Amino acid sequence: MEDFKMLPEGTLAELINGELFMSPAPSLEHQRVSRIISHALDAYISGNKNGEIFYAPTDVYFDEHANAVQPDIIYVSDENKHILHRDGIHGTPDLLIEILSGNTLHDLVRKKALYETFGVREYWIVNPDTKEATGYVWKALKYDAPIHMTGKMRLSILNGHTVEF
Repeated sequence: MEDFKMLPEGTLAELINGELFMSPAPSLEHQRVSRIISHALDAYISGNKNGEIFYAPTDVYFDEHANAVQPDIIYVSDENKHILHRDGIHGTPDLLIEILSGNTLHDLVRKKALYETFGVREYWIVNPDTKEATGYVWKALKYDAPIHMTGKMRLSILNGHTVEF
C-alpha cells in the first residue's frame, strides 16, 4: 500500500491482494461508453438527490493494507457517504461499473472476486465493443446469478433504473 500511495497522481494502477497492476490509457470506445453511462447516472442521481457518482481515476480503498482499485464508475449512496474522504473512498461503495479495456481477466475474475469479498452491493461489467453488460447483485453474502443485458443495465441498487449506452 505504501508503494501504491507514492505513485504520481493520475497513475492508472490498482492494488489487489498486495499485487500492483498497471494499466495503459483506455480506448476511445471505452471512454465513450463510460461518458454515456456516467452522464445518465449522474442525471438520475442528481435528480433524486440520493448519493454521488465518481469516475476513474478515483481511488477506492477496501482496506488500508492490500486492496485499492480505480473502478470506471462508482456510486456511493447518501447512507454511505461517511466513506468519502479527501484522498478517495475508504470502504465499500454501493455500485461499481467496469468497462472492459485490454485485460478482461482483470475485471471478469480478479476484481469480481475482490468486489464480492468486500460486499459491493452491485457490480456491472460492460463490453464497449459488443455492448454486452453483465451484472452481479449481492445477496446472502455472495453474488447472485449473473444478469446479462445488451445496450443497457437495469440497476437494482437504484430501484431498477435502466441506463442505456
